Amino acid sequence: MNYFYLIHIQYLGFRYHGWQKQPKLKTVHLMIDKTLNYVFGGVLKFKTLAVGRTDAMVSANETAFELFVETPILNADIFLEHFNYYLPQDIKALSMKEVDKEFNVIQNAKLKEYNYLFAHGQKAHPFCASLMTTFRDELDIDLMTRGAKLFEGTHNFKGYCSKVTDIGLYTREIVSCDLVENTTISASFFPEKSYILKVKGEGFGYNQIRTMMGALVQLGKHEITLTDISESLKPESTTTMDYIAPASGLILNLVEFQ
Repeated sequence: MNYFYLIHIQYLGFRYHGWQKQPKLKTVHLMIDKTLNYVFGGVLKFKTLAVGRTDAMVSANETAFELFVETPILNADIFLEHFNYYLPQDIKALSMKEVDKEFNVIQNAKLKEYNYLFAHGQKAHPFCASLMTTFRDELDIDLMTRGAKLFEGTHNFKGYCSKVTDIGLYTREIVSCDLVENTTISASFFPEKSYILKVKGEGFGYNQIRTMMGALVQLGKHEITLTDISESLKPESTTTMDYIAPASGLILNLVEFQ
């Protein structure tokens, strides 16, 4: 492959089984490649590589993949127009630029921000289900806001990851972690108040964000304490946080490249 392009996309993950191709399942990567094959007329060889994988029902406001092709794409605007025309309505290409062969979409990604959108204390409109988790119990939002700040810095997140192994990378840095009132994502059927957990870092373990959110929910229900979270993040901790928040509230909000 002689030509390389970075394409930013966004998608609603609610009806997909994550990014990665899987036999007999509808995934975002499958739909991306099927659409590209159609746009290229089924004759141009190509390959795609994502900046990272999202799980089933997880959405992306802005993520990216690298496209490798044998012949150059002469007009990016026309290509994007055709690509978007044939993509499913829940996937959209945002931009495209040519990169050199030294660029690596995984290694050059330096910062990711995940958002977890949620409400609490009510039964929400069913239309919310694709983007937001509604926890039916009343939660102590002020306490959860304080708890979120405990995740900032470099900590041992082994107790917040699924499918752990002896060789996994679990000491990771969280650049920022804030729980704030939602003022950015809106819909007429949303609850009057909703909230976003915003987490920034270079990389995350499997289910780490959802388990962090789960711990904050347990904190908000007064099932655990701020001290419990602090102790769980220490290098010697063997604590396993066992509540993983639902996937549909999780959004990969942005990826920054070097």
